[in-house]
Amino acid sequence: MTQLNLLAELRKLNGRVIAPGDAEYDAARTVYHGGIDRRPAAIARVANAADVARVVSLARETGLELAVRSGGHSPAGYGVSDGGIVLDLADMKRLDINVEQRTAWAETGLTAAEYTAATAPHGLATGFGDTGSVGIGGITLSGGVGYLVRKYGLTIDSLLAADVVTADGQLVRADAESHPDLFWAIRGGGGNFGVATRFLFRLHEVGAVVGGPLILPATAEVIAGFIAAADAAPEELSTIVGVMPAPPMPFLPPEQHGRLAVMALMAYAGPVEDAQRVLAPFRALAAPIADLVRPVSYAEAFLPDEPGYHPVTTAHSMFIDTFDLDTAETILDHLRGATASFAVAQLRVLGGAVARVPVAATAFAHRQRRIMVNLVAFYERPEERATHEAWVADFAAALRQDEGSAYVGFLRDEGAARVHDAYPGATWARLAGVKARYDPTNLFRLNQNIPPAG
Repeated sequence: MTQLNLLAELRKLNGRVIAPGDAEYDAARTVYHGGIDRRPAAIARVANAADVARVVSLARETGLELAVRSGGHSPAGYGVSDGGIVLDLADMKRLDINVEQRTAWAETGLTAAEYTAATAPHGLATGFGDTGSVGIGGITLSGGVGYLVRKYGLTIDSLLAADVVTADGQLVRADAESHPDLFWAIRGGGGNFGVATRFLFRLHEVGAVVGGPLILPATAEVIAGFIAAADAAPEELSTIVGVMPAPPMPFLPPEQHGRLAVMALMAYAGPVEDAQRVLAPFRALAAPIADLVRPVSYAEAFLPDEPGYHPVTTAHSMFIDTFDLDTAETILDHLRGATASFAVAQLRVLGGAVARVPVAATAFAHRQRRIMVNLVAFYERPEERATHEAWVADFAAALRQDEGSAYVGFLRDEGAARVHDAYPGATWARLAGVKARYDPTNLFRLNQNIPPAG
């Protein structure tokens, strides 16, 4: 099929088509992460599930690579193809909230911030990540680790059903009774099995949370003490800890800028009157450099977006189970030796509701792991990439406590072995079997790919 014929077919859709040469083409092909410069043959801003099915069928018929984009935050840049078709869900934003049943049907072009802003007036929420501009499609299919993770579990633990367009262009409902194998697989297995057009989520009572940044000096004792306190805290408290050079934020003393600090994002979703008692062990670790933890709406807990910000990074995702002073010293030693423009070791203590779901219940197979780690180096010049990749690899090797593990939502384009690390044990074989049933030709391959069994 020629380029003109492809565009002619796509223009029969209810949605919009953006082609090379169009005024909005460059903006439409830009994804969140920088350093990704791919030029798709066409971008289809689909309007509904019928459009999705037609685009999937066109990709199958033409053999063109298909990129599926919700919010465009894939660290590997899988939301855009070079020479293929981009199926962009950004215009599919319908949200139907059932307050009495505490459920919501949400189209997958919605961002976490848009969904949360709409459910907040009802005192209800579903847990996503920590950044509002992330699309609910990608984060849900990956698992979803955010501010409510210890209290209400992963995003997929609130997923009740999904409408999915499979590789044959059919729209199916996946839930516990209908296509249960597909429902199991999409809860953590990524975009390997189809295009999710709608999700049915469970809503939870979430009003004000006590949250915000707590910034402490970065000593081994403080870091190890913070992880121990987070592990021992009530499940209503979830934390995201970044050990990093303190950025030049206006609320930080100038003498702290550039010095290593513990930049912790706190989110306590329990009774507000109990928050000070719950947070006291963290504040007792050291005199805070800054303490902006306060009652806020859950929607305010999301990190603010920076328009036009497209970071170039290399990173390594992993899980660990023990953390002591030596682990903290290892983190500090590697950060002191970083040559990147900015480097961070991010630590998320899990447990709570995540660990109560059986490992085999979903494709997210790391439920019994204690801490999720993400090591990131930011840089500007492409020629620096190899240097920073080597630093990240050395850092990861120094912290590794298993043969290899990863959270699929944080993986870059790191090769097949790292995708295996995201799906250990029997999970991989089961996912490959589901892939063979729903996508035997691997049409959905621009992702952290799981080839079909056989």
